[in-house]
Amino acid sequence: MPMSAKESAVFISRLVGLPVVDAAGDQVGRVKDVVFHLRTGTLAPRVRGLVVELFARQRIFVPMIRVHNITVNQVAILGQVDTRRFKKRETEWLVATDLFDRPVPRDVPTRIYDVSMIQVRNREWELFQIAITSRTRVSRFGFGGRRVTDIIQWNQVPDLVLATGRSPEHLVAKFSDMKPADIAQELHDLDPDRLVEVIKALDDETLAEALEELPGDEQIQLISKLETNRAADVLAEMDPDDAADLIKDLPEAVAEDLLEHMEPEDASDVRRLLVYGEFTAGGMMTPEPVVLGTDATVAEALARIREEQLTPALASMVFVTRPPLETPSGRYVGAVHFQQLLRAAPTLMVATMMDHNLEPLSPDSPLAQVSRFFATYNLVVAPVVDSDGALVGAVTVDDVLDHMLPDDWRGTQMDEPVEVSHG
Repeated sequence: MPMSAKESAVFISRLVGLPVVDAAGDQVGRVKDVVFHLRTGTLAPRVRGLVVELFARQRIFVPMIRVHNITVNQVAILGQVDTRRFKKRETEWLVATDLFDRPVPRDVPTRIYDVSMIQVRNREWELFQIAITSRTRVSRFGFGGRRVTDIIQWNQVPDLVLATGRSPEHLVAKFSDMKPADIAQELHDLDPDRLVEVIKALDDETLAEALEELPGDEQIQLISKLETNRAADVLAEMDPDDAADLIKDLPEAVAEDLLEHMEPEDASDVRRLLVYGEFTAGGMMTPEPVVLGTDATVAEALARIREEQLTPALASMVFVTRPPLETPSGRYVGAVHFQQLLRAAPTLMVATMMDHNLEPLSPDSPLAQVSRFFATYNLVVAPVVDSDGALVGAVTVDDVLDHMLPDDWRGTQMDEPVEVSHG
């Protein structure tokens, strides 16, 4: 029987100090705080991630999408984490730092001493209840004044309730429940001064996703409004192929400066794409498809394609190679469609069910050939293999469409009036 919200709630005071372990079970640090932001109306504040202190005393940010499991003994995370030093943004709050001991307006002196959070969807968390403590009034004879504790809902704390408005804080709160394309439309419509305020308040991931949805000229204008370190951080959050397309349009000196300020691994992915022509498979591909070894099972493959950071297109096919399993990989062996995985036994080896009729693309394959390839095989993602037989990336159908449509298609779409149905 599923647990109630109350039973599944995690109190932050018990979370702070817990060891954080990676997929191998090795400890990487300890939880120091929880980052959240407010949302408008009746929506509960959303938990963005954890502040984790590494053994070197440096504090980093781990997004909740990387948090695999929370127990009474530890926090388990999956995937790579960004080891850059955590910097709190203007619209972000820290539970332990900003809420613990914070006064709550009541008839008697009252303070917050703990806060709980609950998981509302897969790896999506919200603040839930607030534990408060107060002291009853002392009588005129000096008696009474005992301490009283209580549990209240998050919306009973005025500081956590954000009314509607158009300030940067309100817009950032509003954006947290919008799709990237809709956020891009909002940014497109802002006047220049307000735009600067809002992009400074947005977190890097949200800004990167919205940036990918803007026309090329607006991407350049927006990235130029950021100081170099921040611009590099935002580029690192973009899909490598989108970041490469943007960097290609920047002055050479500016582009190189940004690449130098990116984390080496992120910059390496982008540099690899910059060597290919824009309208080739290599110029359109992402270097981060789902890659499995020849000994992987169907159960392992299904676990990989369930990862939330994958787009539906990338999750539609897994690629099998010899080690190493990062691109450029060892020898490419083949591909398996996700429908085949769904129909197969969990213990079956993925390598036994590959599509041997699917010839991979070459990095130099021109756009016309790539588009015919997708149409011929009814694909949404296709492998790209170099002359040495290594998988170097995968092209998705949305990238093909981006390159087939006119250069200004995003700008035209944003300037068209939105029709609202009243039926």
